[in-house]
Amino acid sequence: MAERILVTGASGWLGLGIVKALLARGDEVIGLDIHMSPQLSALRQHYPRFASVEADLGEWSQVMEAFRKHEPQAVVHAAAIVGVVHAADIPVKAMRVNVEGSVNLFEAMRFHDVKRVVNISTEETYGDFTAHIIDETHPQKPTSVYGLTKLAAEHYGRIYADRYGIECINTRTCWVYGPDLPRVRVPKVFIDAALAGQSYHLKAGGDLAVDQVYIDDTVAGVLLALDKPKHRFDAYHIATGQAPSIDDVARIVRELVPGADVSTSPGWYLHGDKFPTAKKGALDISRARKELGYAPKYDLRKGIEHTLNLAREALRSA
Repeated sequence: MAERILVTGASGWLGLGIVKALLARGDEVIGLDIHMSPQLSALRQHYPRFASVEADLGEWSQVMEAFRKHEPQAVVHAAAIVGVVHAADIPVKAMRVNVEGSVNLFEAMRFHDVKRVVNISTEETYGDFTAHIIDETHPQKPTSVYGLTKLAAEHYGRIYADRYGIECINTRTCWVYGPDLPRVRVPKVFIDAALAGQSYHLKAGGDLAVDQVYIDDTVAGVLLALDKPKHRFDAYHIATGQAPSIDDVARIVRELVPGADVSTSPGWYLHGDKFPTAKKGALDISRARKELGYAPKYDLRKGIEHTLNLAREALRSA
């Protein structure tokens, strides 16, 4: 298992979760991001094994300097322009960050003889699902700018693996949720409305079935991929293997928050009310179970309940 791990996108929601998990188990961590968040900076006060680096993955010299100075033994690559809407709104920047930034990272690994990177990928690389549950061999035909950039990063990783011996392991996750999710998306929109005593009605998309994974399970799967001594595959689904509908999410929130006025209507789900979603479903996690020992701890109800409880605690302490 690697002991000195570089985490890109360390100030991001998922990146920060990965950094905290690595530090909690005793690893030395280098958190790299273009800006340091207050939460990330605060970790330096508690963990002498943590170093933060402000660097732009789009700037080759900055990436090289981070590797030269800190000498990581492995990398978790969480930096990205995340989300269908965000990437579509700034497609050139999404390409620079998600694709060019990944290439700069792989190049720095090549020059400094760092062999393993766990790349955070997404179900968006598949585009439209052709079945209710799909495995990692499903054709990758993205229908969004975001999915396209993430697929390009995966393919670059494969080329670097073939030519230079870098091991790029892709953990494809799905709609990750949990406390403090920084994106306006299900189930956050229902939870926030319920706790605020406000009404929220999703005007279309209630019948969309999609795998939704609690952040702690995502982090656990990433660490399992990082730790496995030898991989037979370069991609794993880190999800739940189930695809509840958006209406199921609203129903669970109503059951957990008596009086909550949250609901949905059927129809095509739109990201940000403007971009139609690709056809979704569940991600088969059999490979991750067998190869990594991955076992998600949170089904949808348990994950939403835990998110609600943590949100209530935060409100009480505010």
